[in-house]
Amino acid sequence: MAVLWVLDVTGTESTAGLEGNGVWWRLAPGLVAAVALLLPGRPAVLTWGAAAAVIASGATTGALLTSVTPTFAGWGLLETLCLLLLLVRTAKDIPRPWPAAVLSGALGLAVIAAPMRLDSDSSVISLLLTFPTGGAVGLGCYLRSLDDRRRRAIADTRQSERLELARELHDFVAHHVTGIVVQAQAARAIRDSAPEQVEPLLRRIEQAGSETLQSMRKLVRVLREDEVRTVRPGDLFAELGDLVAAFAERDAPATLQIAAGARQARPDAEVETSVRNVVREGLTNIRRHAPGSPSVSVRVGLSGDDADARRLRVEVHNAPPPRQTAPNAEPLGGRGGLGLVGLTERTEAVGGTLHASRAEDGGWRLTAEFPLRGAVAGSPA
Repeated sequence: MAVLWVLDVTGTESTAGLEGNGVWWRLAPGLVAAVALLLPGRPAVLTWGAAAAVIASGATTGALLTSVTPTFAGWGLLETLCLLLLLVRTAKDIPRPWPAAVLSGALGLAVIAAPMRLDSDSSVISLLLTFPTGGAVGLGCYLRSLDDRRRRAIADTRQSERLELARELHDFVAHHVTGIVVQAQAARAIRDSAPEQVEPLLRRIEQAGSETLQSMRKLVRVLREDEVRTVRPGDLFAELGDLVAAFAERDAPATLQIAAGARQARPDAEVETSVRNVVREGLTNIRRHAPGSPSVSVRVGLSGDDADARRLRVEVHNAPPPRQTAPNAEPLGGRGGLGLVGLTERTEAVGGTLHASRAEDGGWRLTAEFPLRGAVAGSPA
């Protein structure tokens, strides 16, 4: 853009018959288009910037075509480049189809009509500009289709995770309801022989019912179409041990560290399943993107100082491989996976948070935190 600006200024100053402000009037459409192109990429700002560039270019062209003795009309390379790039951005980034189509058409017309300000060869240049204009429209529409495809893929992944979570929550709700039924039957059986035991059973039933309602609020209304294996409540750490042991046997040295406080915590059953999925996804990403890592660690502990606000913290960390993969090398299994998108959806669905970032040693760290709630005392295993 800077080089084209210099060429425009040089060519304008060498034109006879113009002095002083006439030079800047001729270059004004290019300046307006450049400013519009460099504005932040928010859709509203882009819409108004593209409209301003069209108005500036169209007004300059119209002034030449309607004036008998034009004194400030001119056509510049900077203007053409910025209008073409604005055309690509408009076709790609303006979300509503009709404004995007109207502005794209106006920008394309402005590009093709701008050479008409010249005294000669304007029709030939305008004809030649139809090719880059069509290419800009095609490129913008292609990038728009890629963005739409990516959004649909993310939406499908999130929906799949919601349905998966709904199936698992169905199992957990059935588990709680079974506990309620069993304790209600026990209360009826001992109502006459041991009435003093009825009150504790009623409190457990109330607590189990409250926990069931919490799971029901998260449950997506979906029919269970196939059998999905879930983690039974209480088997979380055994499952994590199996995952880490299998990874250490096939891929890289791996360790599992579970804090004493975490072993005593009693998270909801759906949280236990989400913890397992975080560890599984973290190990899968290490296998794909950091093969040959010298060490992998999985840590489960508690975060927070307040006993009532503590959260279950899960961390998967890998040291950098001794030979870093080339920047353009394809990871095992390919690029473009949506595992972290679905994992984030699942984590947030149970009230947790997920964060992935580069570690201090150059490796990678995946961290998730989940809320802790008291489990139902005496509920069946």
